[in-house]
Amino acid sequence: MRPARALIDLNALRHNYRLAREVSGAKALAVVKADAYGHGAVRCAQALEGEVDGFAVACIEEALELRAAGIRQPILLLEGFFEAEELALIEQHELWCVVHSLWQLDAIERAPLSRPLTVWLKLDSGMHRVGLHPADYQAAYRRLQTCGKVGKIVLMSHFARADEPDCPRSAEQLATFEQAREGLDAEISLRNSPAVLGWPSIPSDWVRPGIMLYGATPFEQAQALAAQLRPVMTLESKIISVRELPAGEPVGYGARFISERPTRVGVVAMGYADGYPRHAPTGTPVCIDGQPSRLIGRVSMDMLTVDLTDLPQAGLGSRVELWGKQVLASDVATQAGTIPYQLFCNLRRVPLIYSEN
Repeated sequence: MRPARALIDLNALRHNYRLAREVSGAKALAVVKADAYGHGAVRCAQALEGEVDGFAVACIEEALELRAAGIRQPILLLEGFFEAEELALIEQHELWCVVHSLWQLDAIERAPLSRPLTVWLKLDSGMHRVGLHPADYQAAYRRLQTCGKVGKIVLMSHFARADEPDCPRSAEQLATFEQAREGLDAEISLRNSPAVLGWPSIPSDWVRPGIMLYGATPFEQAQALAAQLRPVMTLESKIISVRELPAGEPVGYGARFISERPTRVGVVAMGYADGYPRHAPTGTPVCIDGQPSRLIGRVSMDMLTVDLTDLPQAGLGSRVELWGKQVLASDVATQAGTIPYQLFCNLRRVPLIYSEN
């Protein structure tokens, strides 16, 4: 059996959720969209269901998967609904729903609902992706209050640059939000992972931890609270072949690596078809039998090559950690010119192995 696999530490997942609640002092929705960022939404939700305040997903398909697995906690649809017909399923499965557009508000007012919805009313405070214009926000809130179709309303927005601790944009967005919600008596939700970790002064009755749940930092620089996160996923495989090369020999497609000295090359059963980034360059860190080493040459579809020259004990069958507790996903992402979010979400083909370490 091919040795590539992803080990998922559910105890680390719970630790990270508890950290989000502890440092924020707020209720927390565990964001498990995109199959829990590649970690397996059902298993991650089951691991958290005994203590979580609720979950958040992107769309109704993801919510229904959790309901079918027996998850009964509140589930928020972060993108709301895409067609008015979805409101019947939202009511049936007692889902919470973001409203970010006036057409969604119109649809709720027309819907033949038998019980009130919980709505999270989203303001575009400056990210300019989705959300109501500030000029429409108060009127939308009043319409929801008076339409007879809505019970609880939570006021929310989303920060565009909270992962930049010295950037004034988050403070500007907060000011826009505070002005738009002036006089409205409702709970609020503003803080995502970087805001939970890096912006303690921003108010939030509900927080929405996403990437931090999975143990990866949202920041490019070291950050004290992010250092307390525990990696949840360890992507690993094994050496399946060893080559002894003299100086001056190319390795892999395009001869992107040429040995500068006699070199032992280990071939690993892992490639971009598994989700490992194709653009990870020579020098990207790996760990072989617990010892640091590096990627050499171009990543192939099913295989990649690593440097065994200074690891004489390593060879056929040696365990290779591509990212995890010893090689941080954020470090791999930096080398590959991407972000850990993408590394996790791109994972495919490798089996997920769950544990309670």
